Amino acid sequence: MTPAKAEAEILDIGGHEVRISSPTKIVFPEPGVTKLDIVRYYLSVADGALRGAGGRPMVLKRFPKGIDAEPFFQKRVPENHPEFIDTATLHYARGTSAEEAVIRDAAGLAWIVNLGCLDLNPHPVRAEDLDHPDELRIDLDPMPGVDWSQIVDVAFVARDVLDDVGLVGWPKTSGSRGIHILVRIAPHWDYKQVRLAAETLAREVANRAPGLATAQWWKEERGESVFVDFNQNAKDRTVASAYSIRPLPDARVSTPLAWDEVRARRPEEFTVLTVPERYADLGDPHAGIDDAVGTLDGLLRLAEELGPAEKPPRGGSADGRRQSTMPLIEIARTKTKSESLDALQEWIRRHPDANAQLHPADVLIDGMRGSSSLWYRVRVNLQHVAEADRPPQEPLIADYDPWEGKVWPGAPGR
Repeated sequence: MTPAKAEAEILDIGGHEVRISSPTKIVFPEPGVTKLDIVRYYLSVADGALRGAGGRPMVLKRFPKGIDAEPFFQKRVPENHPEFIDTATLHYARGTSAEEAVIRDAAGLAWIVNLGCLDLNPHPVRAEDLDHPDELRIDLDPMPGVDWSQIVDVAFVARDVLDDVGLVGWPKTSGSRGIHILVRIAPHWDYKQVRLAAETLAREVANRAPGLATAQWWKEERGESVFVDFNQNAKDRTVASAYSIRPLPDARVSTPLAWDEVRARRPEEFTVLTVPERYADLGDPHAGIDDAVGTLDGLLRLAEELGPAEKPPRGGSADGRRQSTMPLIEIARTKTKSESLDALQEWIRRHPDANAQLHPADVLIDGMRGSSSLWYRVRVNLQHVAEADRPPQEPLIADYDPWEGKVWPGAPGR
């Protein structure tokens, strides 16, 4: 972000005063989008954005140093939050809890933007019932080498599966490379049941579209396919909701689509600069989502028919962790994405013969959740490299420890 000395701007939004600090600060240099532009964008699509994120506790994903620096994740609502920001206390499996922000109006959207948030990351539950999700989330996550047409094909297979179990899917671009399909469900099932339903849907999509889609949890086993990411329905997971701005150079937006648009449109068409006009002209394609509430009975019956999912083999390592069946080597662990790419380039420089034999999906760069921010793990799957050319596991090119200095509550001697 470029420095900005402009005085704060006070906006009156629905009878609430919202202070926007450094309103002229450039957030997206390529299109020249400022912090105040982002606030105005969210105000222009407020009804749609609130349909996806309003009334739900959310994790605040903040970019205080701009889109080129790593964000940090803040679960706990700031203590000095205004009266128009509600809260809800979530309890996590680790035994911790957090009082998280709940926005309900356009003023709330402006307030979280002022904190440095770009995308909205709500949980799939309402603040009034934190134990029973009312949204099942299908995240179609393409592996490297997968083009848009394959993602679209998988999306339509997912729609067919939903149709067969009496559910309605509402597609949107993820704002990156994939597609999200949202499904409203009655809040009658707990997280474990919802995740089972999502996993069952993923398995059925993979069964109907072999080679195109996969439900394999381990990344190195997916190949050049679309991963139907059922684990986004776990209790501690959030995804960028409808109309969220993503931290890409073109200020891309996660945009709701009608099904007849899915094949014709492309994610790069939808940005902070283009979506407000689309919204004004067409309205929100997801306007009817809250009227299409369904039941998980069909998916849970299908889960019984399919039987338990096959679990990947474990064992073989001294610490008892899963040992992959693929010839994986780890290259680096880094604090930032750019450092991970630098480490990969260094490995390529050292091993050009092996690199020449890799397929796109053989390079695995994973964003891993740390205590409050992402870190990155870089691995290479040598399955397509001739055995004689396979480099051994070497000392990591970079070895960042995301937990260094972390003090765990209740730990012995702490």
